[in-house]
Amino acid sequence: MYAIIKSGGKQAKVSPGDVIEVELLHSEDDSVSFTPILVVDDQGSTISDKDSLAKASVTARVLGDAKGPKLDIFKYKNKSGYRRRMGHRQQYTSLEVTAIDLPGGAKKSKKSEPAKAPAAEKTQAPSEAASEEE
Repeated sequence: MYAIIKSGGKQAKVSPGDVIEVELLHSEDDSVSFTPILVVDDQGSTISDKDSLAKASVTARVLGDAKGPKLDIFKYKNKSGYRRRMGHRQQYTSLEVTAIDLPGGAKKSKKSEPAKAPAAEKTQAPSEAASEEE
């Protein structure tokens, strides 16, 4: 079973037991909860109904904060004395996904199945049709 969650303007595909990094969350609790955008269960059924997903939740345990790599930004224009130096280091929160909870009576929509061809009508080959007319 996996779910697609949204955090910090980005989406992540998560399963129970996964460890992910999302943009910094200011949470005092030891766990956080997300509302999934999409859920696919073990049988391959997809749940994308807004009403069902509003009742579903993805819970994760906060492991701690981390920092991303340092980015150096340097702007320079030749022969004009223009130089700007700047840096950035993104902060992340590490999460371990503990559970994906679905409502008990969730209506699951099945995977899109290939369209079945309509029942084949009796067609005759041109040679058979010509012999019947004679």
